[in-house]
Amino acid sequence: MTSKSAAAAAQATVYGYPRQGPDRELKKAIEGYWKGRVTADALRETAAELRRSNWRQLAGAGVHEVPTGDFSYYDHVLDTSVMVGAVPDRHREAVASDALDGYFAMARGTQDVAPLEMTKWFDTNYHYLVPELGPDTVFTADSAKQVTELTEALALGHTARPVLVGPVTYLLLAKPAPGVAAGFEPLTLLDRLLPVYAEVLADLRAAGARWVQLDEPALVQDRTPAELNAAARAYRGLGVLTDRPQLLVASYFDRLGEALPVLAKAPVEGLALDFTGAAAANLEDLAAVGGLPGKRLVAGVVNGRNIWINDYEKSLATLATLLGLAGRVDVAASCSLLHVPLDTAPEKDIDPEILRWLAFARQKTDEVVTLAKGLALGTEAVAAEIAANRAALASRAGSPLTRDPAVRARTAAVTEADGRRSQPYAERAAAQRAHLGLPLLPTTTIGSFPQTGELRTARADLRAGRIGTAGYEERIRAEIGEVIAFQEKTGIDVLVHGEPERNDMVQYFAEQLTGYLATQHGWVQSYGTRYVRPPVLAGDISRPAPMTVRWTFYAQSLTDRPVKGMLTGPVTMLAWSFVRDDQPLGDTARQVALALRDEVNDLEAGGTSIIQVDEPALRETLPLRAAGRADYLAWATESFRLTTSGVRPDTQIHTHMCYAEFGDIVQAIDDLDADVISLEAARSHMQVAHELAAHGYPREAGPGVYDIHSPRVPSAEEAAQLLRTGLKAIPAERLWVNPDCGLKTRAWPETRASLENLVAAARTVRGELASS
Repeated sequence: MTSKSAAAAAQATVYGYPRQGPDRELKKAIEGYWKGRVTADALRETAAELRRSNWRQLAGAGVHEVPTGDFSYYDHVLDTSVMVGAVPDRHREAVASDALDGYFAMARGTQDVAPLEMTKWFDTNYHYLVPELGPDTVFTADSAKQVTELTEALALGHTARPVLVGPVTYLLLAKPAPGVAAGFEPLTLLDRLLPVYAEVLADLRAAGARWVQLDEPALVQDRTPAELNAAARAYRGLGVLTDRPQLLVASYFDRLGEALPVLAKAPVEGLALDFTGAAAANLEDLAAVGGLPGKRLVAGVVNGRNIWINDYEKSLATLATLLGLAGRVDVAASCSLLHVPLDTAPEKDIDPEILRWLAFARQKTDEVVTLAKGLALGTEAVAAEIAANRAALASRAGSPLTRDPAVRARTAAVTEADGRRSQPYAERAAAQRAHLGLPLLPTTTIGSFPQTGELRTARADLRAGRIGTAGYEERIRAEIGEVIAFQEKTGIDVLVHGEPERNDMVQYFAEQLTGYLATQHGWVQSYGTRYVRPPVLAGDISRPAPMTVRWTFYAQSLTDRPVKGMLTGPVTMLAWSFVRDDQPLGDTARQVALALRDEVNDLEAGGTSIIQVDEPALRETLPLRAAGRADYLAWATESFRLTTSGVRPDTQIHTHMCYAEFGDIVQAIDDLDADVISLEAARSHMQVAHELAAHGYPREAGPGVYDIHSPRVPSAEEAAQLLRTGLKAIPAERLWVNPDCGLKTRAWPETRASLENLVAAARTVRGELASS
């Protein structure tokens, strides 16, 4: 048994905090810097003030040890690449000339130089910049950022713990640099990388760090014996260093499984484990390995990824059990609070009764502090907080918002036949080609066009009452007219209406479905300066009225070319929301699918011949461990088919995915039974086209030839070369030409030029095919 003094030592901490500020000050400062309106010094001061504000808030709430190093101008994995000197050769000149501009060049690219590839951070909607490594990579330590931010916090009187991406996770997230021979594994560079980490750790110790946190979330995935041996070797090597702070190795998002005994035996002073969701199994696993006697355990019992309030009594019971399994137990959120909004207090439009069910970063901080106090002093010390928490949980469980008998009856009546098209793909494809009459290598876009300042102003004016609905809708009609006219003039074959009326591809639909709640200030970082406001999926879902039909039909009335109907798919509607946790995800997905099915059928009934149902989150939501994947993919693909299978054979169903690793879900992509899929491919050099070919994917596909997350304009020849690469994997009669993703975040000048080059590339390659 652990003594009472061990419980009394319990402290509160977090691993990271939202970076943007209460009014997205960081986004505004960075984008102002890019446009030349904000100086580098002003940007740095804004960033420093946001860090100071975060630390003040955390310490003021009762957090004993604040994180440093978690702050980033763009991405913490990119920061790690800078820290270890892993700058791609094509960016070295820019970085040497100006470190800040070079940093942003790696993130966004320039007109002449492509950026780093971007993909999803595990199973979240956060995107990281993928390190590019090769056998010739030379690592060099640059601890300036980490030391500076630690020094700032210490100077303000805070107890601070630097947080770094761990060396094993960093290498497992990396990819071979362009041109590196096939078969190279970045993990083979571990022995070359560890001395750099040793130097950074020594610098942090010299700057005053007592503890440093090394994040190793990659170890919660299924790992080979060689990878586990690498982790053991890494932490033996770092553990025996004499010139270092104490080391806290952190994991999150799932159970550590076979990696837990590896880290438990390592000569480090502490582990940080997730005890929420699937990771709750860490409790049993920790007991099985004999606990962490004499070591620090930071227990992540507050869910850092969702926004529902904690169950204090359940968490305190878990913490009480953990007291017997470690030398010291501290309390934390399960992962960085980067993945939730900042504060519920500004949400004036949400019913106060419902608002007390929700916890954003500030509220989660308070939960961590309350639990640490309860662990240290006993439940009587937090009796009032426990009583209020119990009442809020009961309020949610008993709310009529959470259960709609009509929705549940309809979902229960779904049959297997409801999720199957009436004819096989080969027959549908022939009917669609005859009906649509598209050329070889048809061109299209993914859906959205630039959301101009005028559009955002019009939307804000409507909310504020400065203009009426009629004036706002006239602005939307004018924008759709401009988008259609541009596409016709450019020569695009399948058009879109541009989505000017949509604030976000999930929020727009959520605001029109029952069971969803929308926030006004619930911003969460997706990548760089791109922030989204995930809606809250709180109850049963239905569609009271059509959501997209009116504007799709209006766009079609302006042109003889086909205009795609554009919807967000059921898995993405869940993944990019804060989803309810009181029923299985598959049940919620079916509810959303049935609501979207009604929309698909209404679009078709009105004459829409091509309907795109986007599922960019299909790969993102894939469970991190293989054991959970079959069940997930079964309900995920079923919900897509349930959405789309009620249409005629000659109606063409498209889907879209972007910025993820697709290779391990190609069978699921096949199982969607969509007629056409468009996917990100420009930054990854058409990798997905070859993955589809290797699988034998039989349908049409559009691997992207225009990277829309960079301001650079690809030349017509660059796009044509990507098409030629794609044609090596996908036959011309099944290959589409399109950007990687929607164009909402781009400006009109670069969009016009890029799409003109895209169409020119398609024409060039068509000519080559005709003459070959």
